[in-house]
Amino acid sequence: MAIRASDILLTAMTIAAALLPAHGQEVAPSFAVPKNITLQTGDTWVFNGQVYRLYGVQSCIRGSIAIDAAGNKRDCGSLSLAQLGGLFQTATVTCQPIGRARDNAIFAVCAAEIDGSTIDVGTAMISSGFAFAATYPDGNAVNISYVVAELTAKGAGEGLWAYRFPHPVQALLRTSQTAATKGAGQ
Repeated sequence: MAIRASDILLTAMTIAAALLPAHGQEVAPSFAVPKNITLQTGDTWVFNGQVYRLYGVQSCIRGSIAIDAAGNKRDCGSLSLAQLGGLFQTATVTCQPIGRARDNAIFAVCAAEIDGSTIDVGTAMISSGFAFAATYPDGNAVNISYVVAELTAKGAGEGLWAYRFPHPVQALLRTSQTAATKGAGQ
């Protein structure tokens, strides 16, 4: 069963209600992602000077190493980036802004039209094994359905799960916990 773009955008607006201040804040209109964006990572892009980030998605970190079964090394983040780039170039992607990150990037939930079907971009990236379910600093999942997609991809050995690599969410959580520990000791 295909998911309709209206269902994804309704979900995005529900999430937006939780993220954006209720008083005097309106949800920004959805927008089509143009083909001439600049990808920064497998979950972040820039258009007209504004940074956008897929909500609830964590790509592999650029500069981290993924090693295949033959021992060949690849940049893990570049593999994530290539997957997102391919999706954005071959599909019609529409995003709903839902909030701002601390760095002023706009969080968005995006839907891609592929061969007459609409899919959630975050689910597509994670279920293909080229991105991961993001967590809050306390380790809780941002989107539990993304955790299910990640576990399914891992079990099937999809995408990056066919490699050995440092899991980006775990690496970021360790970095966050180390920073918090150092900050508490000062």
